[in-house]
Amino acid sequence: MLKKSLELLRQEAAESGSNSLKRSLNGFSLIALGIGVIIGAGLFSLTGIAAANHAGPAVTLSFVVAAVGCAFSALCYAEFAALVPVAGSAYTYSYATMGELFAWIIGWDLVLEYSVGAATVAISWSQYLLKFLDKYGLHLPAQLVMSPFESVKLASGAEVHGYANLPAMAVVLVITAIIIRGTSGSAWFNALVVALKVAVVLVFIALGWNYIDPANYHPYIPANTGTFGEFGWSGILRGAGVVFFVFIGFDIVATMAQETKNPQRNMPIGILGSLIVCTILFVLFGYVMTGLANYKEFKDSAAPVAIAIEKTPYAWLSGAIIGAILIGYTSVILVDLLGQSRVFFSMSKDGLLPPVFAKVHPTFRTPVQSNLLLGAFIALFAGFVPISVVGEMTSIGTLLAFVMVCLGVLIMRRTNPQLPHAVGAGGAHPRYHYLPRDDGEPALGNLGAPGRVASHRASHILWLWQKAQQAAASG
Repeated sequence: MLKKSLELLRQEAAESGSNSLKRSLNGFSLIALGIGVIIGAGLFSLTGIAAANHAGPAVTLSFVVAAVGCAFSALCYAEFAALVPVAGSAYTYSYATMGELFAWIIGWDLVLEYSVGAATVAISWSQYLLKFLDKYGLHLPAQLVMSPFESVKLASGAEVHGYANLPAMAVVLVITAIIIRGTSGSAWFNALVVALKVAVVLVFIALGWNYIDPANYHPYIPANTGTFGEFGWSGILRGAGVVFFVFIGFDIVATMAQETKNPQRNMPIGILGSLIVCTILFVLFGYVMTGLANYKEFKDSAAPVAIAIEKTPYAWLSGAIIGAILIGYTSVILVDLLGQSRVFFSMSKDGLLPPVFAKVHPTFRTPVQSNLLLGAFIALFAGFVPISVVGEMTSIGTLLAFVMVCLGVLIMRRTNPQLPHAVGAGGAHPRYHYLPRDDGEPALGNLGAPGRVASHRASHILWLWQKAQQAAASG
């Protein structure tokens, strides 16, 4: 159960030179990265499923409940990422607080999560690409868009088996080449993708708002059917469990800490900022969608947005939505590939993987070997394994990582009470302070009043919890 000291991790974070990662990301870049992976195709499918089966129009409340749950994990990630700004995310935090064995387990868990997630998204990306091309009369041979374990019956009645999903392999390899060029270029590409994707979401909200039928909101919280999770307040909670996975992605921002300028300030901004922006967009999106069409119409539909658009005179928007899903998938793959290669990099530096994966390209200052190996593996996985297999392997890794990070913060604050805290009260309580930057300013000093208020509230809760523990210990 050998642990890696926090002091050693902070020394690694301060390293510079040819074998260190280049610090090129700012707060805006991190927010864009977070939005890029959070706003994926799940928004365009899971919203309808949650509304039709569990929450009805109150799916907007399900988004809020899920966001609150994610916010607690986000605060823990922000605390660690600012205090220990090194690559690795939950892996590094587990190493520092729970020891090498747990770090090794969570490291491979994260690599599997990001790799399988990227492969799953790449396979779905290829299917949406086919739909997009069909709109323009372009068709690809069925054998080249399926794994060897899948088959399809053609219009002629003939049944054909797949050779490999070439579009899925191609998108993984292209994005791998982009991130090898450096996180600065990747951040610019991701920022462009995020801008286009958010624009489509905003267009849907703006155009659909004028065609909302208020009758679709009655009842806003449908009566429970007698089964837990089928509407009523229990349905809202069950819906939150469904849309929770739409929020997955803010944790990947923490893996970029070692490539972030002034991480003590920018990491909390990136993690919490991306979560806040996405929550607002999700609530508005769900409100408009359930206002355009009755929630019952989304039953058993994998494309609820298309149903909602039919209620407006903007039929052309359906093509734009498919385009947005493709764009969303692209940015999710990019951030997944970035995250898992950085975990590989950290594990290699710690001696848990061969040292070749800790080498950094002299020009691009990126872990090229990790990118190449994992990119090739994920491309093969996406090309030759059906989505029914890879899709079932994604969620458990994320939940395990969240639990480990939250436990790590509790352990760190108990075993290292002298450490400053990045997400603190700024003097409201003696144990929680802003983490100083190199220039002597508080880490969250430039967040403004909202950031200071949120920071104060978070640390106040933690302070009360600690007082309660002390009272219980004293009998």
